[in-house]
Amino acid sequence: MENKWVTLAIRTYQRAQMIKARLEQNGIATVIHNLNLENPEMAVGVRVRIKEIDLPRALGIVEEMEKAWEDEVEKTSPSRGSVLIPVELTDQINEICKFGFHFAKKLKTDVVFLHAYLTPAYTISSASNTEINTYSLTDAETLRRIIRTNNADVDNLTNLIKKWIATGEIPKVKFRFELKEGVAEDEILSFCKKESPSLVVMGTHSKENKSSNIIGSVTAEVLESSRIPVLAITAGIDLKPADIKRVGFLTNFDQKDLIAIDTAISFFKKEDLEIVFIHATEKKESWDEVMLAGIKVYFANHYPNIKMEYAFLKKDGNLNEIQQFLETSNIDIVAINTKKRSLFARFFNQGFATKLLFNVDTPLFVMHM
Repeated sequence: MENKWVTLAIRTYQRAQMIKARLEQNGIATVIHNLNLENPEMAVGVRVRIKEIDLPRALGIVEEMEKAWEDEVEKTSPSRGSVLIPVELTDQINEICKFGFHFAKKLKTDVVFLHAYLTPAYTISSASNTEINTYSLTDAETLRRIIRTNNADVDNLTNLIKKWIATGEIPKVKFRFELKEGVAEDEILSFCKKESPSLVVMGTHSKENKSSNIIGSVTAEVLESSRIPVLAITAGIDLKPADIKRVGFLTNFDQKDLIAIDTAISFFKKEDLEIVFIHATEKKESWDEVMLAGIKVYFANHYPNIKMEYAFLKKDGNLNEIQQFLETSNIDIVAINTKKRSLFARFFNQGFATKLLFNVDTPLFVMHM
C-alpha cells in the first residue's frame, strides 16, 4: 500500500515541473501524468503523482512553495478592478446591490455606483444669421436643481446601503458614487475602458415589461459593446447570489468558449456548481456531436469536480424552446460568450445576447472573448 502512486496536486504544466524539481531535490520520486506530449506547455491541470509513503513530507513542501507563490502574486499583481453598478438613483436597486456586493466580496474589491445625468440643452438663438449657443438663466437654475437632487439621492441611497450592510442583507464592502454628465451607455462604456472593472452588474425588466425596440435600452447597448463581463439581473428576481448553482452556458463550439467558461467558473465557483452546456441549432449536424464529445473530454479532464450536463435545442426566432428549457432545468444563470458588433450591425440586427435579454427572465452573464 505504501508504494501506491497517488495524486499530490493538479497544477499547470509550468508549476508541476517546479514542484517535481523541488520534490526530487528532497529525495521524493515524482511523475507527471496527463501531458499533451506534442505540446506539453499547452496542457492544463496536469497531475503531480508521488508514492503514498512520501505524502506527508511532500504536502509540507508544496504548501511552502504555494505560499511563496501567493506572496509573490500579491506583490507584483495589480489590484483587481472594482464591481461597477450603473444606476438610476430613483430606481429600486435592491437586487443589483445584492449581486454586486456579493461578487465584490468574492473578488476582494470595492463597488462603484455610476449615475449619468443630462444637462439642459443649449438654447440656440439666431442674430444676423449667426448661431450662438448659450445657457439661459432658466437652464442654469435647472442644472443646479438637477445637481442638488442627484446629491440628495446619493445621500439617501448611501444611508439605505449602510442599513442593508448593518442588517446583513448585503456584505460589508467599500463603495462610492460617481456622477457623470452625459448619456448613460456612453459613460458606462467610457468608465469600463478607463478603469477596467472586474464586472458590470446591471438591472433589467422582466420580459413582460421589456420594450421590443432595443433603441434606448442601456443594458442592451452595454451587453453588445462592453469588453468587461456584464451580469444583467431581472427586476424582482427571487434568486440570491449565494444560491447560484446551475449555470447554463450557451455554446456554438467556438474555441474561445473554452476561455469564456473558465471565466464563468471563476466568477461562480462553488463546491456544488453545475454547468449545463446548451447548443441551439436550426438543424442538428453530425459535426455537433463530434464537437460536443471533445468538450466533454476537455471538461472531464480539467474540471473533474464540476457536474456537467449537455443539451441540444432547436433554435427559433422567439427563443421559446430555450426559455422553456431554462425553466424546466432550473437554470439560475445563463452565460454566453459573444462577439463585439458594430453599431451598424446592432441597429439592423439584434445580437443573440440582446435577444436573450428581451425574451428570457433568467439572469445573463455576458462575456466578450
